[in-house]
Amino acid sequence: LDGDLIKELAEIENDSEQISDIFYKNLQFGTAGLRGIIGAGTNRMNVYTIGQATQGLAEYLNSEFKEPSVAIAYDSRIKSELFAREAASVLAANAVQVHIFPRLVPTPMLSYAVRTLGCSSGIIITASHNPSRYNGFKCYDKSGYQMTDEVAQKTFDYISKVDVFEQVKRVSFEDAVEGGTIKFIGEQVFNGFYEEVLSKRLNKDASEKTKLKIIYTPLNGAGNLPVRKILGEIGIKELKVVESQENPDGNFPTCPYPNPEIRQSFEEALKITDSFNADLLLATDPDCDRVGIAVLDEGEYRLMTGNETGAMLTEYILSQMSEMCILPENAIVIKSIVSTPLIEEIARNYKASVVDLLTGFKYVGEYITALENKGEKHRFVFAMEESYGYLSGTHARDKDAVTASMLICEMAAYYKAKGLTLYDFMNSIY
Repeated sequence: LDGDLIKELAEIENDSEQISDIFYKNLQFGTAGLRGIIGAGTNRMNVYTIGQATQGLAEYLNSEFKEPSVAIAYDSRIKSELFAREAASVLAANAVQVHIFPRLVPTPMLSYAVRTLGCSSGIIITASHNPSRYNGFKCYDKSGYQMTDEVAQKTFDYISKVDVFEQVKRVSFEDAVEGGTIKFIGEQVFNGFYEEVLSKRLNKDASEKTKLKIIYTPLNGAGNLPVRKILGEIGIKELKVVESQENPDGNFPTCPYPNPEIRQSFEEALKITDSFNADLLLATDPDCDRVGIAVLDEGEYRLMTGNETGAMLTEYILSQMSEMCILPENAIVIKSIVSTPLIEEIARNYKASVVDLLTGFKYVGEYITALENKGEKHRFVFAMEESYGYLSGTHARDKDAVTASMLICEMAAYYKAKGLTLYDFMNSIY
């Protein structure tokens, strides 16, 4: 199924240590699905391990749903599109309707599509901010968040019974498209997602009034087009994209560890600041669910932590909603248990409640869905975790760096108009 695997196996034919490493166990299917190094072997990410996992997922879905359907997305990583098409072919062979994105998209858009299209599950091929030799297979449930423990365990039980060669059903991708079992997701889903993002603006003219200068890097990932589109929509005119990190490239040649939590992610952007004196540097990870920033302070760019950015967004959102008299009664802010207690101090000032959840945005998605089922989803205002994940709005049930990038830029423009940098704003919160 993949000629690269034949070459790799031929190269290690007499290397017993390497053979042992790639075959000594199966990749473990956890609550986030599969994640591992790309290559040959049962302990690697390849079309066979993807096929086995998808077959197990298909059998689980067919046992739980009368007419199951799955939305599939992928990012810029090596073999991501190949793995996405393999998953689609296996699902189609098991009579599961597939809705697949025609191009790479951010993770939050997959979450949005699962719910919008009424799917039973979702798959995104990504390894988030891991190094280039990794890829992953994340599974979502029908509510648009990553599978939680119980559902993941049921799925794993099915996967563990599937023989990697003999029991994986496949059909031709092209034949399934022609037969309608695989459908490409249309522009209406893209447009719907963008409308939801733009609906979270609080000061709609702030960015147009203030000539905010931004350098943005998508780190060779899926954020490039969506983030630029949204920033253009809110009136950001002085936006410079880091050329070496602009286009999709799973090798991440200028940033081997594409994680906006570390300074290396900003090194290429910092090189441009000599000729483009930006107020703000913005970096989204390859699947565009996390965002990091560096802000200008007296000629120096300071990297803000995930806790600091989360605190600023919490203060900005709550203060603006309060001023506009649109802050709901009993408003809820969600944070992970390892994130800063400063969020509680800020929320208390606006009579909002803080919910502490276990680490992992699937628990945020689960909580929002529980609110929705009680008719109380309007109470949810914002969610954050210290590892640079944020969510405003209920359109997605996962971290959303598209919306977060928009709100960060709007926030920076709003405070720039008051003569403050975001570093000044953070100090005012302290």
